[in-house]
Amino acid sequence: MTTKIDRIQAALQALSPSHLEVLDESHMHSRGLETHYKAVIASEAFAGKTAVRRHQAVYAALGGLMGEIHALALHTYTPEEWAEQGAAPDSPRCMGGSKHDKA
Repeated sequence: MTTKIDRIQAALQALSPSHLEVLDESHMHSRGLETHYKAVIASEAFAGKTAVRRHQAVYAALGGLMGEIHALALHTYTPEEWAEQGAAPDSPRCMGGSKHDKA
């Protein structure tokens, strides 16, 4: 059985990443399983692009999968930026407040 992470990783191969990490961070949130993800991507496809254009390229690669994801934290780098940075920032813990939370 293919997991949602597997599907996300497969879709992001369209960007020919030199580095790719996809983490399921749903355990940090109140919306349930397989809802919150973090993607760390280094790709030449991001060279010369603004953060907005990089994110748009990721959304385009994911296509219809975006409709299955509640939240996606994106950290996009060129290979040179990734070599310099070496790590993406940690995601913050959820503070709650979802309209789906029971009062």
